[in-house]
Amino acid sequence: MGGIGNMRRQGLCRLAAAAALALAAGMPAGVAAQGVSGDYLAARAASMEGDFSAAARYYDRTLQHDRERPELLERATFSHLALGDIERAATLAERLDTLNQPSQIANLALLAQRLGSEDYAGAIAQIDAGDSVGRIVDGLIRAWALLGQGDMSDALVAFDEVGEMQGLAPFATYHKALALASVGDYEGAETIFASGALGSVQMTRRAVMARAEILSQLGRNGEALALIDDAFTAGIDPGLRALHDALSEGEAVPFTHAQRARDGLAEVFYTLAGAFSNEMSEDFLLVYARIAVHLRPEHVDGLLLTAELLDSLGQHDLAVEAYRKVPRDHPSYHAAELGRANSLRVSGRTDAAIEVLESLAQTHGDLPVVMSTLGDLMRQQERFPDAIRAYTDAIDSYDEPDRTQWFLYYARGISQERQGNWQEAEDDFRKALELNPGQPQVLNYLGYSLVEQKVKLDEALSMIEEAVAAEPDSGYIVDSLGWVLYRLGRYEEAVDPMERAAELMPIDPVVNDHLGDVYWAVGRTREAEFMWRRALSFVEAENVSQDADPDRIRRKLEVGLDAVLAEEGSPPLDVAADGGD
Repeated sequence: MGGIGNMRRQGLCRLAAAAALALAAGMPAGVAAQGVSGDYLAARAASMEGDFSAAARYYDRTLQHDRERPELLERATFSHLALGDIERAATLAERLDTLNQPSQIANLALLAQRLGSEDYAGAIAQIDAGDSVGRIVDGLIRAWALLGQGDMSDALVAFDEVGEMQGLAPFATYHKALALASVGDYEGAETIFASGALGSVQMTRRAVMARAEILSQLGRNGEALALIDDAFTAGIDPGLRALHDALSEGEAVPFTHAQRARDGLAEVFYTLAGAFSNEMSEDFLLVYARIAVHLRPEHVDGLLLTAELLDSLGQHDLAVEAYRKVPRDHPSYHAAELGRANSLRVSGRTDAAIEVLESLAQTHGDLPVVMSTLGDLMRQQERFPDAIRAYTDAIDSYDEPDRTQWFLYYARGISQERQGNWQEAEDDFRKALELNPGQPQVLNYLGYSLVEQKVKLDEALSMIEEAVAAEPDSGYIVDSLGWVLYRLGRYEEAVDPMERAAELMPIDPVVNDHLGDVYWAVGRTREAEFMWRRALSFVEAENVSQDADPDRIRRKLEVGLDAVLAEEGSPPLDVAADGGD
């Protein structure tokens, strides 16, 4: 993909290293030099960490001392693009241009600025002059810019020329269909969609919605409804639901996906960000998403993509800012708020995340994903009664039983078990298995819980053996197999699976503690004490698991497992008749 491949993070890292050497070589002496050097090093570190706000700030400060160093200008341009500050990026790019320094980053910034101001003649002139972003981007932008100038016939030729590039026919054809629809030629647009030339692009969410709008403009709402139903058999989100309802009511739904050339250009950057997701670094994908939103601020899918990429890059504050830009009355508002809550949670602001979800539950509590997400967070915070209520609301929001509900019953069952409501927990686990027979997570948790309850041990063993067969490399499940064999008094048989679990999860305190108990039961007391000490070393003081009690482990090291069992009033170790020695 030509020029795109030259815009990868690895190349930029080499560029940054070269700039460091160049800066050091030309650095004047004294305190000012130390300040410039410090700013540059801070900018470089921030850039490498994806902290675009800090990178832009420090690069700008460095440029106050050296306004014409190409490497610094390019990095600063990129940082501002990643922040969505297209105007500042274009100003820096202009400096690079006056220095006659070829730079795809600068070309991208200048092109985004020209397109945002609807300077289509300038954009075409830039591309024709060879100031390229890459053949694919150049071609699609040129086609839409021609349409923006009112030259539809040349625009269609330009779309066809992009389609002649290897592997690009579906993207070019999709944009050609959008272009035709943007000028009211819905018949021509639908002819393209109906031809099947779009390939897999035709089944993306936005493409399905665009075609449904086109069909509605042609008075073919029934076909539009069938299209949505066929494409989204597993259920539809609120945005699709709103479109579906409007079509069902016989409305002539307007075509919204590209009402003018600028909208189409935004779609270029958005669709290519998706197309390049496996070929371009996330920071460059972010730049494409930022440009899409710059060109069309109401492009909610672009906003969501921007926020998701920022989260992936660890820039959670910027992600929260992006999520907040989705309007409350938009059908995807709930998705934005779920994303914002997640950004807050992973950045350590759990109370704020809960507040967002509780507020969302007031307005969108009929959506299972909203209540299940709230339940998940409450469960993680060990607020089990609140989790149970949220999961119950999520389950009740379904009109009829659905296989996808298995996880809700499973998660509610965990919360019930942790709250001490065993019968309710068992009922939920069994309902989850009824909806999704053989699900290994549920089989494992129910089987393990039955072992801990010291009931139905034979059934528990059968469940866990089935779970192990399904996921033989899951340390948690293999641990459960060893533990149920231990509980059944089949100590020698328990050794192999417990050792295997310890290999799969070598630093898990529960697994190491369990292996210690198994070793003690077969007379390998020194190895038992070693494993108990290992378990203690992995217990986090601030996050102690109820399954790995450090006080109990210390007591076992002091007096042995037999004495601890006696102190607890538990039955002594008893080798099963069909067990080991």
